[in-house]
Amino acid sequence: MANHKSAEKRIRQTKVRRISNRYVSRTTRNSVRALRALTSKEEAAAMYPGVCSMLDKLAKKRIIHQNKANNLKSKLAAHISKLN
Repeated sequence: MANHKSAEKRIRQTKVRRISNRYVSRTTRNSVRALRALTSKEEAAAMYPGVCSMLDKLAKKRIIHQNKANNLKSKLAAHISKLN
């Protein structure tokens, strides 16, 4: 257990941040899955900027690495371009 006030505060802060990060990353992953499941090019193209924005925000907060965000955006753009 923590022996200092600052360590106790750090534990509280970490818990809150962990919950927030898990929520945001799960929401983003669900959006990526939903985009990949779409078969209409128009719907996918309309949804793409929002998903890219989510990925960029995750990378900015360092929840995921910037390269991972870029790779996901690239693969999603390729998926959209292959749709009819």
